Amino acid sequence: MRLGAAIPDFPADTTQGPIRFHDWLGDSWCVLFAHPADFTPVCTTELGKMAAYDRDFRARGVKLLALSCNNLRDHSWWLDDIRTYCLDMPEEFPYPIISDERRELAVLLDMVDEEGSRDPETALAVRSLYVIGPDRRLKLCMLYPNCTGRDVDEILRVVDSLQLTSRLKGVGTPADWTPGARVLVLPEVDDEDLPALFPGGVDTVALPSGRNYLRTAADPCCHAHYLVPRGPPPL
Repeated sequence: MRLGAAIPDFPADTTQGPIRFHDWLGDSWCVLFAHPADFTPVCTTELGKMAAYDRDFRARGVKLLALSCNNLRDHSWWLDDIRTYCLDMPEEFPYPIISDERRELAVLLDMVDEEGSRDPETALAVRSLYVIGPDRRLKLCMLYPNCTGRDVDEILRVVDSLQLTSRLKGVGTPADWTPGARVLVLPEVDDEDLPALFPGGVDTVALPSGRNYLRTAADPCCHAHYLVPRGPPPL
């Protein structure tokens, strides 16, 4: 699925009851992440860690939604395993897990491997992660093999970047950016507009090419959720 693509509406059975995606999303952002099956080791650690960070996502107006290609009964048993292994997560599992036993939703959302992409009967759901905006469009996509767990801090970091740049046009974030660090002023912003947009001033990096395209400024929008401590609550 390409960036900017509209996420179709879909009904789903989840561990927190049936949902219709667009209604469930409302005006929120969403991190939707898929898993090939329950009772898999990497996925077990990952669902637990995402649960431990749920408050950080909620502080940013982000809903978490997992998908795994098993039935709800298996999901319920799997949740017991996740709670036992991941001791830093809340007592009540905080977000829904979609049951996609026939892999129909994984195919619809293009969350399958290349070999099985044209055949729902054989398609293997890959560990795709989509960040979806309130406009129901895909803002960011991460694809992970089944042997490699996701970095939850990196997911939070890119959500912060996406939300900042969606509010402030003409702003980008550099490599390794974290909230509160200096941002980039993109080339489409004219020099005469800089004082109004960046009252703290803009620095231009001198480059051998002589082209003044690397401009930096203080983060003009330090949002309240930046102040929320990252990570799981203390035990």
